[in-house]
Amino acid sequence: MAKSNSLPAPGHYNANYGNFQTELYAQIRRHAFGEDIGQNSWLTSDEQDRFLEWLDLSSGKTLLDVACGAGGPALRIAATTGCSVVGIDVHEQAVATASSLAAQRGLAERAEFRSIDATGPLPFSDASFDAITCIDAINHFSDRVRVMAEWARLLKLGGRLLFTDPITLTGPLTNAEVAVRSSAGFYLFVPHGYDKSVIAQCGLRLLVCEDVTANMAKVAEARRTARASRSVVLREIEGQQAYEDQQEFLAVAAHVAREGRLSRFVYVSKKLS
Repeated sequence: MAKSNSLPAPGHYNANYGNFQTELYAQIRRHAFGEDIGQNSWLTSDEQDRFLEWLDLSSGKTLLDVACGAGGPALRIAATTGCSVVGIDVHEQAVATASSLAAQRGLAERAEFRSIDATGPLPFSDASFDAITCIDAINHFSDRVRVMAEWARLLKLGGRLLFTDPITLTGPLTNAEVAVRSSAGFYLFVPHGYDKSVIAQCGLRLLVCEDVTANMAKVAEARRTARASRSVVLREIEGQQAYEDQQEFLAVAAHVAREGRLSRFVYVSKKLS
């Protein structure tokens, strides 16, 4: 999760991270994603495998995962590619979970997780990383140009940046839809084409721009259905209002994505100088 000038509503994330390692939440992830890799976004394991083909990671290389959440996807990358990973997230509970999972999986020597506000300057030297990822979280940063310029600073020559933007405007939205879709905190809605211009402005060369909205629509609906089938216990854990809010969020996310009005794109770029 990323920090911004408007912090996300704590209930939305505390319920997920606080109960992350319980069997109930693991069951919901398996139902929603097909494979539980510890994700809390729209990312599936098949999609991550495709992303890895673009990142060229291997033993001896280092990945920075911005807004890493509970660390599951970053740990899967470390285990799959042999690279080292550094995950940063503003949510301390998520970072604690990630560090615990790294130790459990024998990856503590190659996986480090730190609680850092990614909206400011990052405490790493120039050209520290071979790749940087930010999955479904760039929309939480208000100053995208400044944030991406910082990522460019941290990339080695030839390094790759991969991020997904899950709230790209590609059609009309009502004020009610915008309100629900941005109910978990600060969200920056941008038109399609904006991310490409920021990438160029930061001196990076665009390699890939691909529409991955269908995956978001599918996962949002599957998460909503999985949660509904366990509604009694989830209402007790999360509280009635928090449960209802998440269900409405997922319903609206699935609806506007299916209709192609609010889309998700993946971008891959390369540092050439």
